[in-house]
Amino acid sequence: MASLAWLLIPLFAAIGAAVWGSWAARDRTSGDISELAGYARFREAMDRPAGPDQASARSGADSV
Repeated sequence: MASLAWLLIPLFAAIGAAVWGSWAARDRTSGDISELAGYARFREAMDRPAGPDQASARSGADSV
């Protein structure tokens, strides 16, 4: 019985390694797409000229 227990240890280790390997190699591109879309919106917002309400807030901060 003890020899069977020693044979099961590598079996469980191999199963654990297979589960970890499949988890580590999963497809993660779906998160990248939403992050890139958010970055594109950020760049568009930074490229827009300041409106009148934003310009007054900036001029007040510069005078202090």
